[in-house]
Parts: sequence; structure tokens; C-alpha cells
Amino acid sequence: MNTDRDTDRNTAPNADRDTDRDTAPAAARSGPGAPVTAGPRALVAAGARALRLAWRSAPGQLAGVSAATLAGGAVPIATAWLTKVVLDRMVSPGPAGAVVGLAVGLACAGVVGAVVPQLGQYLQGEADRRIGLRAQDELFSAVERYTGLRRFEEPAFLDRLRIAQHSARSPGQIIGALLGLGRDGLTLAGFVASLALISPAFTAIVLASALPALAVELRISRQRADLLLRIEPAERWQFFYSDLLTTADAAKEVRLFGLGPFLRGRMNAQLGAANSAHRAMERKELAAQGALALLAALISGGGLIWLLTAAGQGRFTVGDVSVFVAAVAGVQGSLGGLVHATAAAHRLLLLFWHYAAIIDSGPDLPEPAAPRALPPLRRGIELRDVWFRYSDEHPWVLRGVNLHIPCGHSTALVGRNGAGKSTLVKLLCRFYDPTRGAILWDGVDIRDVPVAELRARIGAAFQDFVAYDFSAADNVAVGDLSALGDPARIEGAAREAGIHHVLAGLPYGYDTLLTRVFSGTFPDDDPRSGVMLSGGQWQRLALARAFLRDGRDLMILDEPSAGLDAEAEHDIHTRLRKLRGGRTNVLITHRLGAVRDAGLIAVLADGEIVERGDHDELMRADGSYARMFALQSAGYTTAEPA
Repeated sequence: MNTDRDTDRNTAPNADRDTDRDTAPAAARSGPGAPVTAGPRALVAAGARALRLAWRSAPGQLAGVSAATLAGGAVPIATAWLTKVVLDRMVSPGPAGAVVGLAVGLACAGVVGAVVPQLGQYLQGEADRRIGLRAQDELFSAVERYTGLRRFEEPAFLDRLRIAQHSARSPGQIIGALLGLGRDGLTLAGFVASLALISPAFTAIVLASALPALAVELRISRQRADLLLRIEPAERWQFFYSDLLTTADAAKEVRLFGLGPFLRGRMNAQLGAANSAHRAMERKELAAQGALALLAALISGGGLIWLLTAAGQGRFTVGDVSVFVAAVAGVQGSLGGLVHATAAAHRLLLLFWHYAAIIDSGPDLPEPAAPRALPPLRRGIELRDVWFRYSDEHPWVLRGVNLHIPCGHSTALVGRNGAGKSTLVKLLCRFYDPTRGAILWDGVDIRDVPVAELRARIGAAFQDFVAYDFSAADNVAVGDLSALGDPARIEGAAREAGIHHVLAGLPYGYDTLLTRVFSGTFPDDDPRSGVMLSGGQWQRLALARAFLRDGRDLMILDEPSAGLDAEAEHDIHTRLRKLRGGRTNVLITHRLGAVRDAGLIAVLADGEIVERGDHDELMRADGSYARMFALQSAGYTTAEPA
């Protein structure tokens, strides 16, 4: 038995030793969560990505939307000129057939103007659905490339991820905004030409009035996009409190402790903060857009007074007045549409940029430049001078840990809460990399091995296992997806975990949903729609996942009997001894009676291994392990521990 504690517990080892590495590449250190502002080049790149994504997803629908949009832009121009000609013909009578033909043309333009927008709206909706499906798949495929846990613990990244999820349909909306620009541009060109024939000077005034509107709208669009990022934490808090108030997991404590009003108050406070931010933004928009609308009204009103005065002097015909009124309204409407479409595209690009940032971000764990094959475990796993902390601002969780996990034997990690046991397991699974030091698998640094290959060689049962809202069979099969559709393997693992009879006795056996959140094919009030297991039963089901992976080189068992009664705990550890026999495994538990047969027991305290040996050696040493064992065993005897 060894008792070891480093003399220097507050500093890391020399940064020059050969096992040190910079464990986070630049992409991982900065991450896709940093709330920086997108520049013009970034927005252009995001726009190009959105266009490619949209075209790959729905080329036919987008072609149809484009045609419908351009047709919609031409209809108002045709209608205005046909109206002018009709009015002039009525003032100066001519052949009746010509007027009838013009009326038919007006009617056709009206039909096109009524039908084409509906067709475009349908095609746009279908395009949005297809684009949204592909964008969502690409987004979560990118998220799957984050093989570690660090980014999922960064609030800035979570905020960006939620915005990216909301922006998954932005490519279709960006295409719609760009097509709107084309439609309004076509309409504007036609009405500008019409208006210029009547008054070039007034045309220039109307066009110049659009410049301040464009500047204001672009500024507002950026402020609106920045606002969404600022209030995202408040919205995540709202979802958090909403889940506490509405889910079964928290229902017992919320009702027993009377937490409803307290949680509602906090939820409403977050909503109030978000509403205040929106309100301030909308007041700015109201003031700016109100001023712009007043300017447009003054210009059009002044122009109309001038034209009517000139028409009264015989300088313009009734048809000219009609075209002028339509042209002024059309030019101002088209300019407004152009400005709003530009601002909308700008805002959508600012939001879609967060999507693009996640798609383009690198892995969170360094990928080996020259990957090495992971050999079958023959000698064991060595932790060599391992130091770890979650960030430079956090204290050290592990301090100079040196540990050899021998192949084919059971190694137990024990210690108080917060000693670093679970963190050590996370490093073994390479959810994080050591800040200093190395973990060697038969001499191969696990950072030199592809993460997927490493994890394919590890089985685990975690204390904080997930209770999926799946069927019983799927809940077991998630331990090894190759078992999906193989009832014999699934039932065999369930038998090993002692949960088969429970699952087989459910209303629909292994096909029964283990949830009351989703009803499956049954009505919500049908008791067959889902079944809830007890905590102990879920624990056994989680162990069945580990039994499904019993052929792996390394088995990690993190508090496998937590939440079980004494009889069930004894049964589980009996089964686990069978699973662990002759296999390399790491067992973490506070139940020291379960580790007596472990070949090696390592005692952690404050991130260091302070004792190691087998049970008998540690008891003879009369150190930390012996004291903890005596305290636990005293609960089962009448004698008080020394």
C-alpha cells in the first residue's frame, strides 16, 4: 500500500515536460460561442452559404417562387398603364372594341395579381420546410462533431446554439427577402420610368428620400439582431422555469414546498426584462419610422398639389394624373419595400451568421494529426502526472495524479464528494483532455487516437444516466445501437441486469413506452400510452446498457447501485462481480463494502491520490480508507467506531 500526497498542491507541474500539451486548439479555446459582431465579409459568406443551402434543398420550389415574385412585380406597372390608356380613351372616345380589349387586359392583370401571390406563398412554404429540414440536419451534425463536453457548459455557446436553431429556416426567408428586392426593384424601375416622363425633378426627390430610410432600417436591423443575442439568456431562464412548473420531474418538490409562486415570479421577472428590452427597441423603431413616414407623406402630398394645379392649367391629362398618382404610390411603396427587404435580409444574415459560425467551427477536442491505432488492452491504462481544471479561472480538480489501471483487474476509486473521481472518469472517456500530463492506453496517448475509436472500446454505466422517453427495448439498445432490432441481445442484457421480468411484464412488453410525456399510438388518457419505472428499476435498466457492452476493453461503473435498496444493491453487485471478473474495469462508489474484492483501491482527496492498495492493505494502514470504512460499517453494528 502506498500513501502519497504532493507537497505543492496549488501549482501545475513544469510546462516543459514532454507529456504537456496545449489541450485546446484555437477553435476550441475561442469556440463558436463568443458573441462577436459579424462584419461585411462574414455576412457575405453567410449569405452565400444560405443561398447554396436553399438551392440544394428546394431548387424547383425556389424557381417557382422566383417566377411568381417577378410576375407580381410586373402586374402593378401593367395595371397603371392600362388604367391610363383606358381613362384617356374614355375622355377622347374612340372605337368601343379598343376599350373592351383594354378592360380585358385589366381583368387579366387583376387575376394574375390575385392568383400569383397565393401560388408563391405555397411554394415558399414548401421551400421553407425542405430548407429547414436540411438546415436542422446540418446544424446537429455539426454539434455532433463536438466530441467533448466543454462547449455544452458554456452559456455563450448555448445562447448561440438556440439562435442557430431559430435561424435554421433563415435561408428560405433570406431568399424571400432577396426575391422581394427583385420584385420591388422591377416595380420601382417601371414606376420611376413612368414618373420621370411626367417630372424628372420630382422623381429625383422621391428617390433621394429613400436614402435616410435605408440607413435607419439597416441600423435598426443590426440593433434588433444584437437584442436577440442579449436577451437569449433571459429566454433560456424562462424555459428553465417553465419546465420546472410543468414537468413531472420537479412536480413533487414544487408542490410540496409551495414553489409555484416563487418560480412564477422569477419566470415573469425574466419575461419582464425581455419585454423591457423589446419595448425600448420598438420605441426607437416607432420614432424613426414615424419620421420617415411623415417625410414620405409630405413629399407625395406636395407633388400631388403641384400636379393638380398644372392639370387645371391644361398641362396634363386625366390619364397623366392617374399615372402620376399610381407612380408616386408605386415608387414610394417599392422604395419602402426595397428598404424593408434589405433590412430584413440584413437582420436574417446577422442571425444566420450564428448558424454558419457553428457549422464552420472546428472540433472542441484536438484531432490527432497522425492518428494511431488503439491496440487491444493488454497491459493497462496509465495516468501519468495528470492535472486538470475546467478553465484557467477554476481551481484544480486533479493535481498530479499518477495511477496504473491494470488490465484484467478491477480498480476502485473512492473518496469524498468533490474529490475528483467523476472528473477522472471523464478524462478516461476523453470528454475532456488533461490540462497537464497524459493518459496512456498500453503506452499510446489517447489523444493520438480518434475519439470514436477510443469510446467504441469503453462500456459504462453512469450515475446520472438518461431516462429516454423511448420504448423499453430502445432504452436498453442505446447502450449499443447495433442491438436495435435484435430482441435476443436486448433481453439477454436485461436478464443480466435483473430487469427482464419487469420489462416483459409491461402492457406491451419491450415495446411499451417508458414515458407519460408522449402517448404513442394511444389516446393521452389511455393507461397503455406509457409506463413510468421506479428509480431502482431505471437504475437496473441503465446497467443493462452496460451489460450490452460487456465485450469492451474497459468498463466504467459510476455509482452503479445508487438509489437501490439493500437487497437490490447486493443483487446488483453480485451481478457486477460476474461482469467485472477477468475484465478491466473502474468502479466508483461510496459503498465501500462493494470494493472489498477490487484488486486496487485508490483513495482521492482534493484531487490527489492519497492512498492506494487492496482492502486489507488499506485497513492495516489505518488511514482515510480505514476511517471511512469503519464509519460505514458502524451503521450495521452496535459498536461505535474508534
